[in-house]
Amino acid sequence: MKKVLVTGAAGGMGYESLRQMAEDGCDYEIVACDLPNDKSKERLREFEGNKRVTIMLGDLTNYRFVVEAVRGCDLIIHIAAFVSPAADYFPKKAMEVNYGSTRNFVNALYELGQQDATKYVSIGTVAETGDRMPPIHWGRVGDPIKPSMYDYYAVSKVAAERLVVESGLKYWVSLRQTGIMGTAMAKVRDSIQFHNCLDNVLEYVSDRDSGRAMRNLAAFDNDGSLAEDFWGHIYNIGGGESCRVATIDMYKIMYGEMGFTSLDSVIEPKYNATRNFHGQYYLDSDKLEDYLHFRSDSMQYFYDAYLKEVGAAKPFAKVINKLPGGQKFMGWIIRKTFLKLQMGQNGTRRWIQDNDEAHIDAFWGSKKAWKAIPDKVSDINGFTDWDTVVNIDHGYDETKPESELTLEDMKSAAEFRGGTCDSTEMTTGDWKTPLKFTCQYGHHFTGSPRLILEGGHWCDECERKSWNYGNRAKKDKFFAQVWNPLHDEDELREYPKIVNELEV
Repeated sequence: MKKVLVTGAAGGMGYESLRQMAEDGCDYEIVACDLPNDKSKERLREFEGNKRVTIMLGDLTNYRFVVEAVRGCDLIIHIAAFVSPAADYFPKKAMEVNYGSTRNFVNALYELGQQDATKYVSIGTVAETGDRMPPIHWGRVGDPIKPSMYDYYAVSKVAAERLVVESGLKYWVSLRQTGIMGTAMAKVRDSIQFHNCLDNVLEYVSDRDSGRAMRNLAAFDNDGSLAEDFWGHIYNIGGGESCRVATIDMYKIMYGEMGFTSLDSVIEPKYNATRNFHGQYYLDSDKLEDYLHFRSDSMQYFYDAYLKEVGAAKPFAKVINKLPGGQKFMGWIIRKTFLKLQMGQNGTRRWIQDNDEAHIDAFWGSKKAWKAIPDKVSDINGFTDWDTVVNIDHGYDETKPESELTLEDMKSAAEFRGGTCDSTEMTTGDWKTPLKFTCQYGHHFTGSPRLILEGGHWCDECERKSWNYGNRAKKDKFFAQVWNPLHDEDELREYPKIVNELEV
């Protein structure tokens, strides 16, 4: 039988993937991998009697453990990650786990001579393209890589994806996961929930559908029905139209179920960021659905999970909210719980109270912009033109077949990005071989057309050094499309990064 390795098998997406893979009738062996802690052991215990499932507990930052896990595997689905909000507090740990484990897998495949046989699935994130607030809220693979300031989870995933794309593995794919709705999302109680802007959008996907995508990927690969052209590309994972929602509309439904007729008594707009959080509606998420056929849930799945988490508080709140002054009273209770989160280490209220100019500039633009935010949600003139698409120009003729891509196309794309393509020759239609480039700051780097054009990546030295987006947009027309619509010309603050992949 073929052998499939699933990492992060005790986590949200990993557990759903393992559960559905273990329950189907496919004739492949499953190796379920997670950390050797009590939580993982308890959650994976239900699979101990399944003859198709082997449980391996270990740390993916341990190279020798990874080698043994990879040995003889036909397919690796690498879901395990150190995610937000934990990554916000431990940036170095995020890089060590997310980039370090990816490097271990690539090196292990080469050590074992499996680089041309084993198929590798890397789970990336929508956070790689960062803040796509309206009016540029529709996006696709190939749009500029732009992790939000201070988002070290995204930074680590950008580095990991670059490594995978340029790894030389014969069979690889990078799947950029969106926000996963389900029980875990309903339980989030952290400052990060106030980083999410009221006008932000996301095309979510359920934990069940994410698991189904991985189950189908393994099953289709096992029976030979997964098309060969699936491999060697980057895709966005999204739940489709029924999973697209603006944050403010999501809140209206969530609190409406508890009897609130207005958000004014619940939410203080000044303590929700107005930018610098990831999210977008996808123009291209149907591509992955066409291969893996995994969609079944809508946003209602999350609302049900949220109300289940609220439990007995829902009927209590509905009764109180019908009484005179009831919504104001219930809102006061909710705001008291929010206050603790907003005053946390990464809390929005704490940044304002401490006059933390760097965070204020990143998440609101300026103290002046923050002061201009209305005190009530009902006084905000929110964005409403959700269906209008502002297309991002990728700087080359995308109507041409991939087989016709030329060096001149790459030179034009590099110029559009404010730099140059310095290679003197390129095989027409070769998307795999790295070419030489120079960015606007004089950094020399290499990148394949797949990385640059399909991935939206650019200079790795600029990426690992800092967030210097305002200055970059001055000469980089490609990047300016996702920066200028959301920022003033004088927003030139540079935010140094405290960790990069070279330190792992």
